[in-house]
Amino acid sequence: MTDDLANGSILPDFRLDVPDGDDRTRRICNNCNFIDYVNPKIVAGSVVTRGDKILLCRRAIEPRKGFWTLPAGFMEENETVEDAARREAQEEACADIRIEQVLAVYSVPRISQVQVMFRASLASGIAAGPESEEVGLFAWKDILWSELAFPTVVWALTQFAATRHLSAFPPFTNPPGTEKVTR
Repeated sequence: MTDDLANGSILPDFRLDVPDGDDRTRRICNNCNFIDYVNPKIVAGSVVTRGDKILLCRRAIEPRKGFWTLPAGFMEENETVEDAARREAQEEACADIRIEQVLAVYSVPRISQVQVMFRASLASGIAAGPESEEVGLFAWKDILWSELAFPTVVWALTQFAATRHLSAFPPFTNPPGTEKVTR
């Protein structure tokens, strides 16, 4: 083990190995055999509407700074996926939203993410939060498609449009033929 000279504590010493009964290489502590499982991150977000307009946020942070996105981000511990979507709308657009239903669940193994997107309605005003350069409500014809940050934003918007006037529908998944983008 390695001594941490700053505070006198012992830092763990890990090796890469396949644990007994497993089929993947994991980080395993050489001292106590603790297995450090690294699992995908969950992203929660929403297609938020007011009437016929959709809330979009211009990113003030990387990745894809300056591009437009839906309010979305990583879940925190001890919160529901719905609470995460509401928090992200508040953080990015100072927006209070009402979650209506799950729109889609996307798998993006290339970056170890699962993205849960909701349909939601805007219940307040909007303003740019600390992670957004600007926010706006866009009519469908005014969406800047070439300036959208991520493929999943395009998918969610397109799938929202397909179900806009339905009160219930099964959640979408990755569109067919998108494996090159996600793997």
